[in-house]
Amino acid sequence: MCRSIHRLREGQVPAADDDVRAAARQFVRKVSGFQRPSQRNEAAFEAAVDEISLATRRLLEAVTAR
Repeated sequence: MCRSIHRLREGQVPAADDDVRAAARQFVRKVSGFQRPSQRNEAAFEAAVDEISLATRRLLEAVTAR
């Protein structure tokens, strides 16, 4: 797993939803320690990815460029 999450805010171009979700998944993997969750933990893992994706999208929409 990569140790850094790539910057999603690059100027005026909005980040693609796939990129936001991939960054959220990478964050959840890092925090949880799971590369792939078991079936038992999959729902919690995916719920966390969904929540972080939404929070990331809100952040990217709220910040302004320099």
